[in-house]
Amino acid sequence: MADIYDFVIIGSGPSGGVLAYNLCKAGARVLMLEAGKAHSAKTFPRNEMTANASLMWSGGMDTSTDAGLLFLRGKVLGGGSIINQCLLDRFDDNAFDDWRARTGVDFYSSSTMSRHYDEVESHLALHTMEKCDWNRNAELYVEGFDKCGMEWAPLRRGQSNCGQGNDCVVCLGGCPRDSKQSSLVTFIKKAQQHGLEIETEFNVSQIIHGTNLVTVYGDQYGAARQVYGRRCIVAGGALGSTQMLLKSGFKDKLPGLGSNFTCHPQFMNIALFDEIVDAHKGAFQSVKSQDPRFRQQGFKLENVFAGPIAVSLLKPGFGLDHQRFMQKYRNMACIEVAIRDATAGTINIDKSGRLKIKKTMADADWQRANAGIRVVETLFNSLGARDVMKSPIKIGLHLMGGCTLGKDGRNSVVNEHFQVHDHPNVFIADSSIFPSAPGINPSLSIMALAHKASEHILAECGVSSTAKIKSKSPVVEVQP
Repeated sequence: MADIYDFVIIGSGPSGGVLAYNLCKAGARVLMLEAGKAHSAKTFPRNEMTANASLMWSGGMDTSTDAGLLFLRGKVLGGGSIINQCLLDRFDDNAFDDWRARTGVDFYSSSTMSRHYDEVESHLALHTMEKCDWNRNAELYVEGFDKCGMEWAPLRRGQSNCGQGNDCVVCLGGCPRDSKQSSLVTFIKKAQQHGLEIETEFNVSQIIHGTNLVTVYGDQYGAARQVYGRRCIVAGGALGSTQMLLKSGFKDKLPGLGSNFTCHPQFMNIALFDEIVDAHKGAFQSVKSQDPRFRQQGFKLENVFAGPIAVSLLKPGFGLDHQRFMQKYRNMACIEVAIRDATAGTINIDKSGRLKIKKTMADADWQRANAGIRVVETLFNSLGARDVMKSPIKIGLHLMGGCTLGKDGRNSVVNEHFQVHDHPNVFIADSSIFPSAPGINPSLSIMALAHKASEHILAECGVSSTAKIKSKSPVVEVQP
């Protein structure tokens, strides 16, 4: 007889970890599937090129169909929480009010979500960056903001102990100290203590929804595999979750599947100074813009930097000019512009099941981007920068949408209980359910929504998330 789990979770990022922990803690038997490999602090790659190839889908080279945007997404146990910076802010009323207006879903509010934020934060080590954490790049950022009369604020990071100097530029390729609060070192670790089973390098090809069971087909280590769950929760992120449902034929009943894809397009601006900045040393990020005028105009600024390989890719051209630019690596300061996406795209697949992402920058997006870049130029000029390189490469960060949550199955994919419309045994709880770009780093809110989803899913099975049940599987009843 086939082995049947209460829940099969596809994806191991911020949402997958929270879901696994809460379901396992309630007494459920849970299997987590992850397409990437399992790494640890000891085995994460030590250089940028290897990290991209080892930890990201397509080596970090997923692009829109017109190659105008480059998308980064994790393919490793821990998902996007391994490769993204660990900035953990709650969404504000501005973001939730917009979502509530778009969907008519009442729980999108700061007051309702507060309990879920509190719960996930209780499992995380959070550190608000202090002045002693600043490197010269951050000092220049603050000096410029103060000179120009603009508001800034310290960043809040999920980190426990980054060691002497807080030299976390390497943590974008996997934290070598287990300090970054990825799902790997937080919720997955705790879920395993409650019995979570994990299969890595499992590439899901199809999800078949049945009356009592969900069958997940895929391949692992070159061999075909199939696993069974009484419920399946898809948590593969905007591109991954949408692609899995499209390949499984869900589009026939869900016309909204693949629509409303958004992100936070990022624009890197590097200034050259006569002084040594050494932006690659010390804290990778520590301050951000807090000016309400920027929020109103749809962009934000962060002090940030990148390793030498990434910086060399951001600079157009080649030859002697490029070499001279890179020789100034220690003299570089950097400010990132990230915009609140105004133009949604679409996610589809070709006949081979490969992603086709249509995402363009429209006039409204360029207005936001150019407004932010003008502010950066003003800041760097006030500091006496010798030159400013505005990279033409646009990186789509924080991928969202494709499986939007809403009340109407004609234009959304999951209902208010995170259940796929007309597919009662399949749930989705990740950034793919977002109805628009919030303009705030989404990791903490993905976790908070996953916590809320876990409560709905357990309630649907007649199980309380707060009770410490010692019952044996199945937690989920199967009808005869």
